Amino acid sequence: MDDKDLYAGLVRLHILYHADEGPIFGLAIIEELRRHGYDLSPGTLYPMLHGLERKGYLRSRHDSAGKRARRVYRITARGRAALRDAREKVKELFGELLEGK
Repeated sequence: MDDKDLYAGLVRLHILYHADEGPIFGLAIIEELRRHGYDLSPGTLYPMLHGLERKGYLRSRHDSAGKRARRVYRITARGRAALRDAREKVKELFGELLEGK
């Protein structure tokens, strides 16, 4: 298994977290994730965004404010609920991971 497979869920949680803070768009999320050590291409990120939208965690619209048109994503009530549930699961998992053997 490729290490990227392990991190895909964490990337999705990052996306939901930032969408919960406010509207997001692809390039800004790529840059934000890069700050956290994830090097995603648009070809990797956009399918994730579309998948999160298909599952009802995000919703998008075209925004033409500024110099260029872009698709802006916002978290949904379902996305907020999923993020809230994930926080508890992540706390438990990371507690076990950090305890060590």
